[in-house]
Amino acid sequence: MGTPHNEAAKGAFAKTVLMPGDPLRAKFIAETFLEDAKLVNNVRGIQGYTGSYKGTPVSVMASGMGMPSIGIYSHELFHMYDVDNIMRIGSAGAISPKLKLRDVVMGQAACTDSNYVHQFGMSGTFAPIADFKLLETAVAVARRLGVEPPVGNLLSSDIFYNKTYNSLDWGKMGVLAVEMESAALYCNAAEAGKRALTICTISDSLVTGEELPPADRQTSFTQMMEIALETAVEMAR
Repeated sequence: MGTPHNEAAKGAFAKTVLMPGDPLRAKFIAETFLEDAKLVNNVRGIQGYTGSYKGTPVSVMASGMGMPSIGIYSHELFHMYDVDNIMRIGSAGAISPKLKLRDVVMGQAACTDSNYVHQFGMSGTFAPIADFKLLETAVAVARRLGVEPPVGNLLSSDIFYNKTYNSLDWGKMGVLAVEMESAALYCNAAEAGKRALTICTISDSLVTGEELPPADRQTSFTQMMEIALETAVEMAR
């Protein structure tokens, strides 16, 4: 099997893959939550693992930063490794004053300033959205765990150090938070006929200027991780 970006054998990935951006977060999830986790891909240090959670096979692999990166990995997982569900679990910056640090937010849809969708050759504007079954399952799981997650629109931006516009302007249209991957993931899932969802933890606020330290972004987002893992179990039933 294998690709230029993935050395895993055919069948090495579970039907559900969790995708944090950071390889160290992938390693943390595998070592903390998965039983019998095995490293199946480490091309470019991306750290892909497969193990089980409560008896359900689950994989976790980093996506890297940005839409070009998650675009490559999710395309290969959907098309070449027969993965059915990808849940991005990562950090996001609040652009809504309703959100607080460490809030767990679910991306019902993803606005974007990227040209990623143009490759699909449509004459209008495609709206990348999450899979509803994954979304409703994750919301139900979160509520069962005592979390009422904000659900709504994300902004997937190609630009971290933005010099062209104020990201807070998107908040005027009800967009909750900004991150850098979801729109590409949702596009790839739609094109492949598969399922995708983003579950993000608010790591900083563009509204208040508050932010969590980098170490917290690697290891303290356990609530988000547990929601995604429990959702993987529910989807396997």
